[in-house]
Amino acid sequence: MLYRRLGSSGLQVSALSLGAWVTMGAQIDEEVSLTCMQAASEAGVNFYDNAEAYGSGNAEVVMGNVIKRLGWKRSDIVVSTKIFWGGRGPNDRGLSRKHVLEGTWAALRRLQLDYVDLIFCHRPDPETPIEETVRAMSFLIDQGLAFYWGTSEWSAEQIHHAWDFACREHLNPPQMEQPQYNMLHRERVEKEYSELYKGIGLGTTIWSPLASGILSGKYNDGIPAGSRFSLENMQWLKGAIESEEGKRNLKKVKKLAPIAESLGCTQSQLAIAWCLTNPNVSTVITGASRPEQVVENMQALNVLEKLTPQAQRRIEAVLDNAPVPERNWRKM
Repeated sequence: MLYRRLGSSGLQVSALSLGAWVTMGAQIDEEVSLTCMQAASEAGVNFYDNAEAYGSGNAEVVMGNVIKRLGWKRSDIVVSTKIFWGGRGPNDRGLSRKHVLEGTWAALRRLQLDYVDLIFCHRPDPETPIEETVRAMSFLIDQGLAFYWGTSEWSAEQIHHAWDFACREHLNPPQMEQPQYNMLHRERVEKEYSELYKGIGLGTTIWSPLASGILSGKYNDGIPAGSRFSLENMQWLKGAIESEEGKRNLKKVKKLAPIAESLGCTQSQLAIAWCLTNPNVSTVITGASRPEQVVENMQALNVLEKLTPQAQRRIEAVLDNAPVPERNWRKM
């Protein structure tokens, strides 16, 4: 396994990690989750990602049970959760101080942990001042309930606002962001955040490296039974392949198939390895519904060395979507 530092922090996370979204506590039960986490651990994974919203909290329950059953040493693993969608009550969602604290306490109970290593603001909250959220997240760090805090799908301006305020008020600033990043979704990570990596030492724990499975190639000929697109609660994702943009993306995915074949890998492994070629990616969060998928995804590390400049030029010729990095977005 390859390990990378989380931005400018001293924390090292496995370049490939395992997330609970869609799968744990929903698509797969505790027994299958255990085999997946065990397979990940055997491959050297040390980072496991979760959120209070995943499975309405059940994903945290499952992960907590698995960690306990496997008897893992706490210092050997990095566990995260994300706070925003905690329930239906008026104060069970968002990033108010009340929900940040209560949501974190509830998440820790479900995970059966005294602390999480990373805690994220799952989305920006337009109803709560960023200053209130920064103070609440910094309080979690000071209380030892989390070691680092960060954001997910925040704009560069919002992240910098939070960072500026935290530094000015001698609070703990955000350390990482969890954005979507893949071959088909590049603008934010490669362009919008370009000044934040060196400017504030931002780390990234990216999600959806396979673009919800599109880049795996399994949707090239339609939606197979049993895939996440066929699940009733995932119908909102169907637009990703049925829209005009989705159809254009599928054409690109089909053209990537011979490149993957020439490198001796699957399209999934190619897509995951491609994400790792970006030095600003701290870790790629993978998902799996069975242990065999975990093993296959972990083998993407073997593909990384095959992505020579020539191979990457072939990929870019197919994608044709590389953003031009912004310069001097803001003086740091």
